[in-house]
Amino acid sequence: MSQRIVMRTGEALVEAAPAWSAAEPEVIIGELDGPVGHAIANLIGDQIKGHSRVFAILNCDVQVRPATVMVSKVTVNNEKYTNILMGTVQAAIANGVLDAVRAGDIPKEKANDLGIIVSVWLDPSVVNVEIDHSILFQTHRAAIAKAIHKAMHCEPTIDWLLENQDKVTHCFHQMALDGQI
Repeated sequence: MSQRIVMRTGEALVEAAPAWSAAEPEVIIGELDGPVGHAIANLIGDQIKGHSRVFAILNCDVQVRPATVMVSKVTVNNEKYTNILMGTVQAAIANGVLDAVRAGDIPKEKANDLGIIVSVWLDPSVVNVEIDHSILFQTHRAAIAKAIHKAMHCEPTIDWLLENQDKVTHCFHQMALDGQI
């Protein structure tokens, strides 16, 4: 029997050359009969305009396991944005979750007992530019798998963080220091 997973957290950043391709999900993973399961039930049952909560699906009528709920970090108020988020990105997230199961980051025997909440960031500029859906799909798929891996392996470790605290600078803070923003 696998160890009980009360709550794990992770995040990742994966991007390709186009600026709109960046995927920066944050994930929370835990048992459905614990705080994560309660949060999933509350998210699905308490929809908010502009921040709809939906299950990650491979296609209509094909929900992935572990049950995964997507929540947008950006207020959704544009049909094109909605279609990209609830199409390409939703499918990418579903595939990334299954990739994490296949890789062993999520124990297959726990797939029906765990839930995942994904806070999704999709660059709002996708509504103003021509995008390549295959690039967008790949970055979001890889980012979800990476975030789940980091969550399940408790990465970065506290030892790594303490050792590297003064070596890591937040990219937007550095840009501010350099006068770029």
